[in-house]
Amino acid sequence: MKILVLFDVHRTVGPDETFSVRSLRQDEEKPTEADVLSCLRKLEHEVQTLAIYDDVRSVIQRIDAFKPDVVFNLCETFRSDRAHEPNIPALLELLKVPYTGAGPEALVLCKDKALTKKLLTFHKVRVARFLVSSRERPLRRLGRFAFPAFVKPVGEESSDGIAKASLARTEEEALERTRFLHERFAGDVLIEEYVEGREMYVGVLGNRRLTVLPPREIFFGEPPAGEDAPRFATAKAKWDDAYRKKWGIRNGPAAPLPPGVERALSQTARRVYRILHIRGVGRLDVRLTPAGEIVVIEVNPNPSLAKEDDVAQAAAQIGVGYEVLVQRLLESALRWSGEPAS
Repeated sequence: MKILVLFDVHRTVGPDETFSVRSLRQDEEKPTEADVLSCLRKLEHEVQTLAIYDDVRSVIQRIDAFKPDVVFNLCETFRSDRAHEPNIPALLELLKVPYTGAGPEALVLCKDKALTKKLLTFHKVRVARFLVSSRERPLRRLGRFAFPAFVKPVGEESSDGIAKASLARTEEEALERTRFLHERFAGDVLIEEYVEGREMYVGVLGNRRLTVLPPREIFFGEPPAGEDAPRFATAKAKWDDAYRKKWGIRNGPAAPLPPGVERALSQTARRVYRILHIRGVGRLDVRLTPAGEIVVIEVNPNPSLAKEDDVAQAAAQIGVGYEVLVQRLLESALRWSGEPAS
């Protein structure tokens, strides 16, 4: 197949600039793009790369010239703004080109974490209780809100804006963190119930026929004597290797679960995936309380597909190697483009 790997960068790109696996991994620090590109070449597809920053015309021109069978869409920003992420698949739909991953409707629903929670609550899926502080009219009081609370931006991804200070034990701490996030991200802020328990990630593959992957868990080591480390996934806990090593943080197959929990996780993942119109691949972030209750924390319709990250590693647990996973995503894109709208 002819595959166009489409991704974003944070600089102006020359019209004839190309990217190798090495340059993506080392110069651009894009491990997912590097892994996907390497895999597609091993599968002997005809592959081109296209990086975009602020010129949407380059997408139209390249598709017109190359005529790809599928666009492997890894774009998350346009002009470095994540709010534009849904516009890229919307453009690809207008061009009638099959593409991997979520459509614009799922991205719009999931990027607004408050809207996601409202939809899931309507469908009786348990989420953390929450309030929204709008940038235009910030909350000044939280009423009878139960503490501790967890404070994070409504519209950011990859744990941006999540740090040790996100855990607020009083109204004063919650409002102070809210003010900081309003200024830092120029957007609305979510103040939600902090759910004590195990943090797990559940991947899902497919369009209408779904495969739920085995749950993965983030394990927090014991902090050094006299030090206190947050037991939730901050940006550093997810992406900073030195920090993870210092605090003994690792991701891996979920530790043994109480009877019935894995089945309940699978059922919840399927429901959420369908409620939010996700297709191709998605991931749920959940907390499992000491009482065995599943609480959906976030939903990611375009999770990281790097070979060492949770979706690929969970797929490997059931015998779906990385090359098979990437090929399945291509086939899901082709099947979806040939299916009538639901």
